[in-house]
Amino acid sequence: MRTLLITGPGGGGRTTVAAGTALAAARAGARTLVLGTDRTDTLGAVLGVPVGPGPVEAAPGLTARRVDPDADFRADLTALQDRAASALDLLGASRLDPEEIAPLPGAEELAVLRALRDAALSEESYDLVVVDLPPAPRALSLLALPEELRRYLRRLLPPERQAARALRPVLGRLAGVPLPAEWLYETAARLDLQLAAVEAVLADRGTAVRLVAEPGPAGADAVRTAALGLALRGLRTDALIATRVLPETDADSWLAGPVAQQRKTLEEWRETYAVHPVAHLGRDPRGTDDLAALAVPAAPAEPGTVAWPVTDRLADDGVLVWHIPLPDARRDELDLVRRGDELVVTAGPFRRVVPLPSALRRCTVDGAALREGELRIRFRPDPGLWPRTP
Repeated sequence: MRTLLITGPGGGGRTTVAAGTALAAARAGARTLVLGTDRTDTLGAVLGVPVGPGPVEAAPGLTARRVDPDADFRADLTALQDRAASALDLLGASRLDPEEIAPLPGAEELAVLRALRDAALSEESYDLVVVDLPPAPRALSLLALPEELRRYLRRLLPPERQAARALRPVLGRLAGVPLPAEWLYETAARLDLQLAAVEAVLADRGTAVRLVAEPGPAGADAVRTAALGLALRGLRTDALIATRVLPETDADSWLAGPVAQQRKTLEEWRETYAVHPVAHLGRDPRGTDDLAALAVPAAPAEPGTVAWPVTDRLADDGVLVWHIPLPDARRDELDLVRRGDELVVTAGPFRRVVPLPSALRRCTVDGAALREGELRIRFRPDPGLWPRTP
């Protein structure tokens, strides 16, 4: 199964492109699911059929569904109350009824991640899942959530401590403080498995991101920022869909200025991305006929992966070099901090804590440089840790 994530600046036509991509794939013979993540039915408005939490056939071979964060949050909180029933009863806590539960901030993001996982494990065996993600800033935070939450869980509730479950009551009495209950570790382990499944979908070689933006100065800035955030997460951009592209016109026309501006942006984008212009229809697309007229390309057959390779230059320079692709990054917005076996990488407004490859953990950082769209970090072997050759 392939997964195509659609995002871009707000108002750039993400939902239209998601629907058009899914329709093109279905007409090419792929069993396709398109997921909408907006609370309102914007996806259904574009497809021309109402789309709700349940699957609906929008066209032959094309199934559409909208994520329902409210229902998911109520189900999760109700299940958590059931698992923690003994602790809640001991504290004299009053349980919440499903009807009075309102979703908290962050519930929508978790619902989208769950939908991604469920689609990958679905018995329907879709060939392609197209996800209409929120605007780029929110989408990037959402895509970072599984890795960050798993890191927090490992720090707060280390899995290796679960081996002492049988001794926990005794240790609690000796320490004089209560230790985490069994249900807490079980809940953490269950959440970790769920997040790992989402991470597996995002890391799969069949997963790619499609950026959508209207060509122009604002769109160019948004695309550069979004592409930088995606690269830092190791996510590959499959294509850049330029929406609402105006037709060429006479120099005397009032459209000459906007057309020239769009042309300039498209030329700059083509230096870095596989750009697919989508013409302006003169109206908001509605229904499958309009979507077909846009001629949005279907997903590529072999998306490929993004690698962060380590180059062995021990024989020449005595160092190992870690290559991190960061297209369009700028030197003044990069920062690196090593913390034990992890590296904290900051690129613009984004930050990621990444574990070092095993070979680099026995090295010290010897410098870094930004060249040809890559952050190249030099590591020199630590004589006290590096194995000596006879």
